Amino acid sequence: MAEAVVVAPPENTVADPEAWAQVLPLPCRLTVDVPLPGFTVADALRLRRGSVINSHWRVGTDISLRLNGELMARGEFEVVGNHLAVRITELV
Repeated sequence: MAEAVVVAPPENTVADPEAWAQVLPLPCRLTVDVPLPGFTVADALRLRRGSVINSHWRVGTDISLRLNGELMARGEFEVVGNHLAVRITELV
């Protein structure tokens, strides 16, 4: 019977900053998935700049963050001053 082999990552797992230099300025789209049960097309048509949408989500609820459509992380809502923010709790 074969034994399981555990491969440890190299001690220095930080990527070389120069290797990332070419891609750092590339644009990307970060989205936060917030399901809104009961949200209708009529609700979407009423949206205007400054509209407030009651999501019934509480601060601390898990949400997904997507980078260019791919799941990148999970986080939770947090209030910072007068702003609603997302604190990243897990990188996927």
